[in-house]
Amino acid sequence: MKLLKNENSILLTLILTLVGGLMLTGVPTVFASTGEEPYGAENVTVEETYTLGEMLNYAIQDEYRAREKYKLIIDEIDGSRPFTNIVEAEETHIELLKPLFETHGIDLPEDDAASYTLLPESIDEALKVGIQAEIANIAMYEKFLSQNLPGDVEAVFQRLKNASQNHLRAFQNASSFGAGAGNRSGNSGNRRARGSENRRVETGGKGPCDGEGPHRGGRGG
Repeated sequence: MKLLKNENSILLTLILTLVGGLMLTGVPTVFASTGEEPYGAENVTVEETYTLGEMLNYAIQDEYRAREKYKLIIDEIDGSRPFTNIVEAEETHIELLKPLFETHGIDLPEDDAASYTLLPESIDEALKVGIQAEIANIAMYEKFLSQNLPGDVEAVFQRLKNASQNHLRAFQNASSFGAGAGNRSGNSGNRRARGSENRRVETGGKGPCDGEGPHRGGRGG
């Protein structure tokens, strides 16, 4: 029953990925590698089986790049929500993954995400690539969760997948309502407030990165 559930979930994610890819045709992606080697979720396909070391490495690479990407967008394009909320969530994701490397005797890879991160040209493109990136991240965790995992790894992967589903909704809502356009003037106030807001929006008041509290979308929100 668990295997069937995972297979159905992976199929749904692949459909979402395909639809998202068609919608985003021609949009420069922040997740495009600037080098020759794939990075993070780019390494993962539904056909392959992965070792625990590979899964942890690809997972933390993807979280490294998400953090780098959102920091870059905040600094260069738009310093408002949902980016300010989500960039802090990515810090939490990384901190959740790090202890798993030590527990299972796997070397923690360095953060070289800057070499694999490109800046989109506008806030609209930034929101679209955010959607694309979260869909890929969810698909990666769905694939990993379909394998036989240690209990602690499975719990973290599930939490990160749930959080990415919230991030996806946040970007979709923001894109639908045109959030981010003209928000540069309000960046300082948003940055002062983002710490407490991120904890409330990301977790729904239940603890770091539970992914149970939906992010807000909409203009300026």
